[in-house]
Amino acid sequence: MSTTEPLSGAPLSFEGKAAMMERALGSAGISILFQDTTLAIRYAENLPDHLKPSLIIGGTDLHLFGEKDGSHLLQLKRGVMESGKPASAEVELPTGDGVRIYELKIERIGGRKPQGLLSVISEVTETRHREKVLKSLLRELSHRSKNLLAIIQGIATQTARHTLSIDNFLIKFRGRLQSLSNSQDLITDSSWRGAYLFELAEKQFAPYWPDAGVPMPIYGINAHLTPNAAVHLGLALHELIVNSASHGAISAGATSITLNCKEAELDGKKAIEVTWSERFYFPADHEFEDNSFSRTVLERVVPSSMNGRADFSIGDDSIGYRLTIPETEYEILRRR
Repeated sequence: MSTTEPLSGAPLSFEGKAAMMERALGSAGISILFQDTTLAIRYAENLPDHLKPSLIIGGTDLHLFGEKDGSHLLQLKRGVMESGKPASAEVELPTGDGVRIYELKIERIGGRKPQGLLSVISEVTETRHREKVLKSLLRELSHRSKNLLAIIQGIATQTARHTLSIDNFLIKFRGRLQSLSNSQDLITDSSWRGAYLFELAEKQFAPYWPDAGVPMPIYGINAHLTPNAAVHLGLALHELIVNSASHGAISAGATSITLNCKEAELDGKKAIEVTWSERFYFPADHEFEDNSFSRTVLERVVPSSMNGRADFSIGDDSIGYRLTIPETEYEILRRR
């Protein structure tokens, strides 16, 4: 069937077409307002319920929209009437269920002999709300992106400072960048709410754990960490796990490692304590010299980033790390 040709049968009457237009306006949530050349209101159709009591035929925008918005609209409409150039405006109207926002598209009608102004009014409350939420999210994303870039820049600078060759730098930098990416994946999947400790630790262990059939040694409270805590704890775990995979228990296929989380106190307030305990039964080297990047991360960068406290110890047959995280950086949503 052609949609460009008139349908067979009796044509719609003018009254029928008008009724169809009124029905269409109602379902679309659009209002029509006509004002004469003096800007007196002569006709209105499909006004929102909370505007209908203010409608006065012969009145002005002051009656319909109130003193503040009405004065602004009258000034704008006089300009449209004089110039013939269309204009638009928004008004905010308080209602019983909050403030509603309306957009007015205003144009002069009548050609060279103006007959008045036609305003098409549509509600844009939800659109403006979505725009506000989107702007807020974009600001948050920008803030987090800058923080992430600062962390990456710090990792690159400190890694370069503590390596003697390009090849060694690339190996260590890629590993640390992948660790950061793994933590960030969990944070992104949670819509930026953070990450659970166990899932974070499993992500960091996975590339280095020697036997997929052996459970990873993660015990205690599965605290939900803030994005900040998740990123920095992920970096600390990466340094411990990589050292173990290169020199310690993981490299020997042993499972004498425990990662445990328990409730604690920090300066008299609630906290959790995440403890790494590693034992080995053979002479072992490590990458934790006094000025190494790994040690700086564990002892200074990670605890200071979350206003926590860290204790790191190395023995002939063991490595221990204890990180105390304040209650501002976690929630206990479930226990395991």
